[in-house]
Amino acid sequence: MARQFTPKVVTGNALIEGDVVYLTVDDRWTRDLAEAELIIDEAEAEYRLLQAQARAAEVVGPYLADMRPGAHGPEPTHFREDFRRKGPSNLFHGKQAEGLSRG
Repeated sequence: MARQFTPKVVTGNALIEGDVVYLTVDDRWTRDLAEAELIIDEAEAEYRLLQAQARAAEVVGPYLADMRPGAHGPEPTHFREDFRRKGPSNLFHGKQAEGLSRG
């Protein structure tokens, strides 16, 4: 029996900054998972990944990440992707520094 396809997003890392990025429906890279294109068709997901891989001057290591529909866009189904979207795990860097004060 074939396994049911899980919705995906195309993700990777921005070439210059290293930030986690996601491919949008209008072919831009965004750092906001809520803006990512949630792909529900397996063939379309493979095609979008091939397109992303051809953009080596913009992104490093693109791959398909499992997601589910959420109230505000795609939501990770695995802790790794949830961890990646939050940014670096050390304080005062990237997304996790927002709202923190150095004191």
